[in-house]
Amino acid sequence: MSVTIRTVMPDDRTAWGQLYAGYAAFYSVDQTEEMRDKVWSWLMDPAHEVHGFVAEAHGALLGLTHYRPFSRPLAAGTGGFLDDLYVLPEARGSKAGEALIRAVQREGRERGWGVVRWITADDNYRARGLYDQMATRTEWITYDLTPT
Repeated sequence: MSVTIRTVMPDDRTAWGQLYAGYAAFYSVDQTEEMRDKVWSWLMDPAHEVHGFVAEAHGALLGLTHYRPFSRPLAAGTGGFLDDLYVLPEARGSKAGEALIRAVQREGRERGWGVVRWITADDNYRARGLYDQMATRTEWITYDLTPT
């Protein structure tokens, strides 16, 4: 299957929404249509920090990724954070995931980012198999703190 990677476009809203809902379900995250509308508005705003690519084959969307720059004070530079990566279960093995990551890598090269970074769940074994081939797993542990 030949997969094309391109920037997400206004006409992609319905198919992108279905993909993003699938991504949320994969991680057992409750996500509303209003939440997807908000993220979509970010993607459609050229001034917003979040951008996106989609993977397409035969006129249908197979996957998505969202990414954004982040400041790296210790390195005195900028990196890119790959926030979301999702490929339809039936399209896994099509190289769409790899192509989406490579698209963010090229974007990072063009923007002068020193690194492209992402996180995944410890039990996301299939994706981790791909990530281990493409990138270096770090020793960093992530924490979340709710600002209350």
